[in-house]
Amino acid sequence: MNGMKIAQIQSHVYSDKMKNLEQLDRQMEELAWRKPDLVMLGEMFCCPYETKLFPVYAEPEGGPVWRELSRLAKGYGVCLAAGSVPERDGEGRVYNTAYVFDRAGRQIGKHRKVHMFDIQVEGGQHFKESETLTPGDKCTVFDTEFGKVGLCICFDFRFPELARKMVLDGARLILVPAAFNMTTGLAHWELMFRSRAVDNQCFVAGTSCARDREAGYVAWGHTLLVSPWGDVIEEMDEREGVMVHDIDLSYADKVRAELPLLSARREEVYR
Repeated sequence: MNGMKIAQIQSHVYSDKMKNLEQLDRQMEELAWRKPDLVMLGEMFCCPYETKLFPVYAEPEGGPVWRELSRLAKGYGVCLAAGSVPERDGEGRVYNTAYVFDRAGRQIGKHRKVHMFDIQVEGGQHFKESETLTPGDKCTVFDTEFGKVGLCICFDFRFPELARKMVLDGARLILVPAAFNMTTGLAHWELMFRSRAVDNQCFVAGTSCARDREAGYVAWGHTLLVSPWGDVIEEMDEREGVMVHDIDLSYADKVRAELPLLSARREEVYR
């Protein structure tokens, strides 16, 4: 089964964690008539994107947010790629974690952000995730009814090695919940997603939360979907909204056969 309908929700982030989940329930109810197979959310969709707040909002896997996401996936009969949330492990470490649930509400994927967003752009943006977050250490590809899907979070996608490994592990679609800012978004958002799609000949879905000028961290928005040929299928603006598209993952196979980048690699040279 290669055909699938993907819905990407670019939502406003409230300071009330559960209010964000109530909003998600309404959004999924409104989407139900369009019968999406996969619903995708943005990075930290239920938590203001501020390092000091990640430990405050963090919950263990299986906590209230996790249970509600599982319930929504099952209730609406969709695969839910639930953006990312702050996760606390048994030793008190906090991670930026993306969960994925199948149509029965079972967790089928989990990715802890590997690369910490620690930047200092002169005249632009300063941010340091490592002040409160611990990096993950795995490349994530999970099985779905549509085949293998890759998953990473925002800054992870700037590292070509990670995207290539997901594709070599079988991914024809890579999901990237993300939160670029007003400096990096303008410069690199579309450029990066199109580059990764072209280099790896796969579909790429980048989903952001909506822009909030009053927030401590102002997200770029511009949720987008890119084809294996590098075409932007659609890109939103900065406002709240939903984007729904039918895609056929076999198109990745077609592009790879016609322009054999992956099969023509010379690994012995690159080493």
